[in-house]
Parts: sequence; structure tokens; C-alpha cells
Amino acid sequence: MAKDFNPEKYAAFTRILCRIYLKHGSPVKMMESYIAVLTKGICQSEENGSFLSKDFDARKAYLAGSIKDIVSQFGMETVILYTALMLKKRIVVYHPRIEAIQEFTRTLPALVWHRQDWSILHSYVHLNEEEVEALKACTGYIAGFTDSEVNSRPDLYDVYVNLADSEITISPVVKEAMTMGKLHKEIGQLIVQSAEDPDKSDSQVIKDISLKTKEILATLASLTEVSDGNEKPTLNSEALKQKRFPPATENFLFHLAAAEQMLKI
Repeated sequence: MAKDFNPEKYAAFTRILCRIYLKHGSPVKMMESYIAVLTKGICQSEENGSFLSKDFDARKAYLAGSIKDIVSQFGMETVILYTALMLKKRIVVYHPRIEAIQEFTRTLPALVWHRQDWSILHSYVHLNEEEVEALKACTGYIAGFTDSEVNSRPDLYDVYVNLADSEITISPVVKEAMTMGKLHKEIGQLIVQSAEDPDKSDSQVIKDISLKTKEILATLASLTEVSDGNEKPTLNSEALKQKRFPPATENFLFHLAAAEQMLKI
């Protein structure tokens, strides 16, 4: 299994491997090319084409999806997805077409660009015991399903996205952590206004969201302290209360600190 997220890179390499197999009818030649790419990042062949790993920038793969399309479909409710991702919750996406799921889910991690973590993405999961147990072993994720029965599996999600019907549902289990307030409204409005600007590209929209996220993280950082023997700053709950934020904002910052492992154990 690849350690990086770059569908276009692996699709191009797979096409070359397929051509090699069709010509030679042996997996040996395929393995030779695979090892060449693994060790040198390149395999060359006049007949089957050339492949160069460095031609496929990871950032381009991260930016291949469209944030604007997501906001166009869900509007202000996009902030629910943003909040769920910030708090490292479990998001399940349903659509009968796998292509729709893949296009949608690959874009979601860009909402929390500061992490640049596409390992949370599980674009195509089946409702069999093995895959479900593997998914449950993950703390937070984005999981795609083409089986509508996943709707009746609340043990698998905190936020359920019915992509086909453009509906987002928050599980009762996380209602308290996902309580929306003034801050969320501000974030939602920023996302929508940026995405609806015809002069802005998807990458510029992501940058706008990222700047707001940095502002939030800076606020959280200002409320932390470094305890003796603990290198990682932890949230000072008293400092948070003294700020007298609106209840929903205080609640969000507390759960964000938990997601970032900044709470004292």
C-alpha cells in the first residue's frame, strides 16, 4: 500500500505496468519496473512509456479536487464538515456512484490544510467485517460507501453525508462537541463568500480557510501552558474560562484542544 496520496501518479504507473504485462505476459518484467521506480523513482521504455516519480507533485494531488463544488452543493453546511475535520471526527460519505465519492472525499482534507493529512481518507469501504473492523481502529476518518445500508450503522460515523441527496446529519453522540455558534457562523460565511468569488481559484479558497484556521489555532495556543516535564503545551482551562468566550466557542476550543492532544491527562 502506498504511503502517499497521489492517485494520478499511481494511475499513470499502473497503465505502464499493464502495457508491460500485455507485451511480455510475465509479472517478472513488471516487478523489474516496479523496483526501478521504488529505488530510483524512474522507469523508461520506448515501447511502454516512461515514468518519473518527481513529475507528480503531492501538492497537486491535494489540490486536484474542488472546494468550490463542495460549497456550491452544501453552502453554509460546509462548516459542519470543517468542524468535524478540525475535531478529528468520523465522517461517512454515501453515494451509489464510487466516482462521485472519490471526487468528493479526496477534497475534504483540504479543509484542514494545516495538517496536510490524507491518510485519514478511506474512499471506498465495504460493509464486511474485515473492512469495518479496520476502519473502527482509526480515530478520525473520511470513509466512502456505495452501500446505502451504512446509514443504519451509526457506530461508524459522527457525521453522515448523503452525497446523493445533499444532506448532512450529525450523530447525537457528538451533538455537544459539534455545537455551532457565532464562530462557526463566521467561518461558514468566510468559506461561502470565498468560494462564491468568481475571481478566486480553489487553491485561493483553501488559503482563505487556512488563514482562518491559523487564527483559531493561535487563539488556542495563547491559552496553553507548558507543565514541568511535559514538552507539549497543554490547555489552561482556567485561562479559557477567563476569556469569557460565547459558550459554543469555548466548547469548540476545548474539543479542539482534545483533538490536538493538548489536554492534561
